[in-house]
Amino acid sequence: MYVYCLFCRTQRCGRIAQLMEIRGINRAFSPQILHKQRKQGENLDRRNDLLPGYVFLFHEERLTDYTFFNGIDGVIRRVGRTETGYELEGSDREFAMSLLEKNGLVGAMKLVQIGETVRLEDPLFEHSEGVVTRIDWRKERARVDFRFDGNDCHTWVALDGIKGPLKT
Repeated sequence: MYVYCLFCRTQRCGRIAQLMEIRGINRAFSPQILHKQRKQGENLDRRNDLLPGYVFLFHEERLTDYTFFNGIDGVIRRVGRTETGYELEGSDREFAMSLLEKNGLVGAMKLVQIGETVRLEDPLFEHSEGVVTRIDWRKERARVDFRFDGNDCHTWVALDGIKGPLKT
């Protein structure tokens, strides 16, 4: 299985993933995470982007014709290096494959305190460490900053499980 990633305009990720599948990619998605949302005094599960702006592509054959991506409104760039044909490698590829196993949907997770380095309980993040930067106790979620594709990223996760803080 060959794994690719596109960096896109955030509001267009879902549509771009659909278009990639229409154009023949085996599986494409913009990963989602379940969040708690408080509405009329009730906590509800809601889906949000796990990595806003990223669309993951999974294909049985190596892509060699990159005109495949031309003319798609919202695609900013391909993630990866030209010498590898833009295939994801190493921990980025492992992360993407873990997302595929979950069909692009990550469940709720729990964190500890602001400033702590943590590893999220979900196996998807077993090779990724992040730092808790904010906690919203009312909505039962926390913001975790981490690195993906050499860039600083963040995501909000629900407070439902725990694996951290990590010892230094």
